[in-house]
Amino acid sequence: MRRRDFIVGIGSVAARPLSAHAQRRPLPVIGFLSASTTERFPFLPAFKRGLGEQGYVEGQNVEILYRWADLRYDQLPKLAADLVDRRVAVLFAPSTVATVASKSATATIPIVFGAAADPVDLGLVSSLNHPGGNLTGFYFLIQELTAKRLELLHEIVPAAASIGFLTNPADPLTESERRQAETAAQLLGVHLVIANASTPGEIDTGFTSLVDQGIAALLVSGNSLFFAQRNQLVALASRYGVPTIYPNREAVDTGGLMSYGASIADALRLAGTYVGRILKGEKPSDLPVQQSTRIEMVLSLKTAKALGIDPVPTATLLRATEVIE
Repeated sequence: MRRRDFIVGIGSVAARPLSAHAQRRPLPVIGFLSASTTERFPFLPAFKRGLGEQGYVEGQNVEILYRWADLRYDQLPKLAADLVDRRVAVLFAPSTVATVASKSATATIPIVFGAAADPVDLGLVSSLNHPGGNLTGFYFLIQELTAKRLELLHEIVPAAASIGFLTNPADPLTESERRQAETAAQLLGVHLVIANASTPGEIDTGFTSLVDQGIAALLVSGNSLFFAQRNQLVALASRYGVPTIYPNREAVDTGGLMSYGASIADALRLAGTYVGRILKGEKPSDLPVQQSTRIEMVLSLKTAKALGIDPVPTATLLRATEVIE
């Protein structure tokens, strides 16, 4: 073999893998930041359905980097910074605390959020129609419906003179939610007893404290800790025989009495579509913040009977969007 032919042959072999590498473009990466745990977050399928509606499928044409705080809110800033350092194409934060951490970590990477209260009041966006900056998303009306939940609880347990309210002081929304609950309690003529819990262990302590103070019913705050620990709360309510209302239907699905709130699954599906649209090139500032409009009241007749609420008031039954027999 002539030397010139040998060199040409080597060059053609070397060129093939370079050409193949050039054809393989890296997949866009979504940073997923949650205050919860992977075992206690049931909404990933809904989020992925929204992505799929925009043509994105995890592992095929998009990657997702998951960061879970495991209910330790103090870890969120570090986890958000890690995703920013990895230069993800877009950040998705499905809770208020995760959104606040994401906003503090970057002013340039697009962020799609799920918030429990008005994001304008929270300082996340300039306005709902024109968010400005790098954030947009959805909010669930969890905080705004606190007074209505207390009203519904009082309706199903009208003799309750003292109602407990379980809150998480680590949540930035707690103070505003507490004020709403106190105002509603005054209007209903009931005494509101507040207990705080920031960890699963403190939930047991707080619940026991409320029972010792003679509460006849319980209102649970709209917080990611309480959502993640819904099985624990439902078990405590059953053990102590306390009628309890939750912000999310998932607690009723696991044996709770009743819930009133927005459908988080529906909101996160829509959030997935926003993430997909941003990956296609749209800007967060051009995507209006959406308010979740699908409000559900779910009631378990089986749990009501076990708690001695039989019959359930007709007015309560008529309000329910779904009754679990």
